[in-house]
Amino acid sequence: MEETPLALYMSIGFDIITIFPGMVSAYIGESILKRAVQKGLLDVKVYNLRDHATDKHRTVDDYPYGGGSGMVMKIEPLYTAVQAIKADGLERLTVMLSPQGRRYDQAAAESLSQEKRRILFICGRYEGIDERVKESLVDDEVSIGDYVLTGGELGALVIIDSVARLIPGVLGDEESAKEESFTWGILDYPHYTRPPEFMGMRVPEVLLSGNHKDIADYRRKEALRRTLQKRPDLLGKAALSKRDYDILNELCSSKTGINDAEEEG
Repeated sequence: MEETPLALYMSIGFDIITIFPGMVSAYIGESILKRAVQKGLLDVKVYNLRDHATDKHRTVDDYPYGGGSGMVMKIEPLYTAVQAIKADGLERLTVMLSPQGRRYDQAAAESLSQEKRRILFICGRYEGIDERVKESLVDDEVSIGDYVLTGGELGALVIIDSVARLIPGVLGDEESAKEESFTWGILDYPHYTRPPEFMGMRVPEVLLSGNHKDIADYRRKEALRRTLQKRPDLLGKAALSKRDYDILNELCSSKTGINDAEEEG
């Protein structure tokens, strides 16, 4: 099959405002994301918020009004940074990483992978960000989970990583992104590679058979088994076929069906 020129692939751009640019650049400069940048499929620009502070100490935080513990990130340097970035005239979706934001999931990743605008992340630190930043600069608030991190950088990187792998040309095998956990609303099936046996643990015979239909059936059943066992909450939202429901009924009616996945792994 003729290979598609990289120039014909879509690309996506991210901008990140942070007080720790080295943390972000280190991750972007490795592995799959590094190659995606080199191919021109991914463009990530990192901006140091302290470059937009106005005092000699490059201060970006201050004590909270009303008292309380911790420091709050100031609006002035953030506002100046966003305006400076937007001065190039490109359209942007401005996102703030926040525990109060909508929950990030695979559907959100797929939606962002189709975004035509550049995506600008504001990464908070300390106790929080001045509320006026959200009111005047932010288009969307996103949370990657119900827990608290020391800053928004990890959240931004999680989103960039999950979105980038959905861009055609980023992964070496284009089918990989289509078959991963959550892509079809359920967990992934178990994976095996050489050797066929290790310390008495054998690879399931069906995977060595060469029968593609049997292998596909096995993988679908195991994916459903894993989901039923570990994340049954996903089944209510997944796009399931009649055959899938038949498999689930079979698993539920079997006394060992739900536990077989662990034993075979």
